[in-house]
Amino acid sequence: MADLEKIVEEVSKLTALELSDLVKKIEEKFGVSAAMPVMAAGAGNGGAAEEAEEKSTYNVELKDAGGQKIAVIKALREALGLGLAEAKVLADAAPKVVKEGMDKAAANELKAKLEAAGASVELK
Repeated sequence: MADLEKIVEEVSKLTALELSDLVKKIEEKFGVSAAMPVMAAGAGNGGAAEEAEEKSTYNVELKDAGGQKIAVIKALREALGLGLAEAKVLADAAPKVVKEGMDKAAANELKAKLEAAGASVELK
């Protein structure tokens, strides 16, 4: 298990281009595909497949910092790795997208952290 943690740690340091190359090499080496399989419910159901693809990434939008703006600023700093001034500007600029292109689990986690601090948040 410790070996897996080391691998995950190393992979997290890679750039997007390096990750893309890594995926290609793994696909070639093991003869697999990283593409998610699409289950066909019906032959004429192309619209549903497109809709499912669109919802694979989410944007987290801060609608309002709420009455506890300092707590929201702290949550933004912690979750996004921002400096104090950057987080304050972001909180003051609401409504504003704070992070784009997140998977559903990460987007919900960020939303929960910001809501716990008193902010109004929406996933788009």
